[in-house]
Amino acid sequence: MKVISYNLRKNRASGELIALAEKYDPDLLCLQECDTIDLPAEVGLLHLADSTTRNRLGLALYYRRDRFTAKKTQSFALKKSLHDMVLTPAHERLIGTLLHDTAADRDLVVASFHAAPLTARNSLRRNQIRSAHEELAVLGPNLPTLMVGDYNYPIFKKYLSKEVKESGYELTLSDSRTYTRYKFFRGHFDLATSVGLTIDSIETLPRGTSDHMPILVTSSYSEAAARAADQAQDAPAGVVPGGEFSI
Repeated sequence: MKVISYNLRKNRASGELIALAEKYDPDLLCLQECDTIDLPAEVGLLHLADSTTRNRLGLALYYRRDRFTAKKTQSFALKKSLHDMVLTPAHERLIGTLLHDTAADRDLVVASFHAAPLTARNSLRRNQIRSAHEELAVLGPNLPTLMVGDYNYPIFKKYLSKEVKESGYELTLSDSRTYTRYKFFRGHFDLATSVGLTIDSIETLPRGTSDHMPILVTSSYSEAAARAADQAQDAPAGVVPGGEFSI
């Protein structure tokens, strides 16, 4: 499964999407800072699942209809930073879609995430990441889940990785930096957190007109995901089975 995540820098890089889809042939496309009022219904072979609605520059998620069926899409408001409250509000910083993968005959959750800007503390972003994982666990209980996007977390990633792992997720960085615009704020801003999936690779794609570089996440279902799916089918109604990736 191939997923591209891209922060469009206030929609400036929107004209690059068709070329990206044609060149890399992703199964899903997760966007941040896109103009949700003027989004196309299709980007190449990808269909718009949904986008956020409470802020013009928001999040969107596209998927291939020849592989996936979108069962439910939901946007979520997370804890606000001072930037959100005073300057440009971002009411929804997470959008997730519950999908059925017809190729593998199983369900999964994929999400696009945009953390608070660098004016906020890392502790707030960790709170947002933790809350996002909790919301996605409700959207698709005990399902393989992939959350990609702009985490705005350039330093102290070992602490973030430790906290993410304690919640059952894995944090994965791309093969090279995704943000190099400013001298003091360079690094891996665009990340992936996952559960029930094996991240085979994350490639930083060439720079376009955005200040972020897109990333291409390639993943596969882990054995733990398959075992948990079997447990979920066999479990009595109302019982949530345990598993290596239970949240």
